[in-house]
Amino acid sequence: MGSRASHTAVCSPCLQMNDTSKMRLTPSVEDYLKAIYALTERGEAASTSALAEALDVQPASITGMIKRLADFGYVEHTRYRGVHLTEKGSKAALRVIRRHRILETYLQTHLGFTWDDVHSEAERLEHAASETLIERMATILRHPSHDPHGAPIPTSAGEIEPSKYDTLNDIAPGTTVQIHSVRDEDPERLRYMETLGLTPGIRLTVHGRAPFDGPLTVSVSDGNASEVVGSDLAGRIFVTPVGPD
Repeated sequence: MGSRASHTAVCSPCLQMNDTSKMRLTPSVEDYLKAIYALTERGEAASTSALAEALDVQPASITGMIKRLADFGYVEHTRYRGVHLTEKGSKAALRVIRRHRILETYLQTHLGFTWDDVHSEAERLEHAASETLIERMATILRHPSHDPHGAPIPTSAGEIEPSKYDTLNDIAPGTTVQIHSVRDEDPERLRYMETLGLTPGIRLTVHGRAPFDGPLTVSVSDGNASEVVGSDLAGRIFVTPVGPD
């Protein structure tokens, strides 16, 4: 559902120009657009510091890139509130996100990758895969609506399911919920979630919460065994309430 790319500085030039003086989206630029989309979709401000952390670059590198993206109409900057994508920028970001999530799904269902491996592999492939390849993969997959982590896959027309959900941290004790999706950046956390049975589609009941932002006690599905889930992990699990059967 998240994006983290390794950059040491803005490439020279990251925004390459073709003969008609239009921007050509390089891998670095696509990573910026995807990171801005991910931050704002979660309700966070796409500030210089947040982007620097998400992209693993120095804050000084962010300013120049944001100015260039704004010059070409991909983002708008609001003082003290960070940047947000324009309609043009959102369309470009969603194309990258579609490639990434189709690749993740194909890697898991057809090449045997596990759900904790597919994110990093898709990160390496998403900038090189052509739209033709992605659409053929989507056809073979019968046009999936969600990736292995439960995140919605944008359609080829650039439409995407709204993805603003409460996290497990937001759920009151006594509530039964279904896991909709999980953050996908950290393989170790994904492996741990799987050992607890915390995967998309699973129902669980929150039984209690320790004070002072302490861990939650939950039971998965209809099992009687309880599991303890730390607040950091619970904040990476997005859920929807469910009523009684």
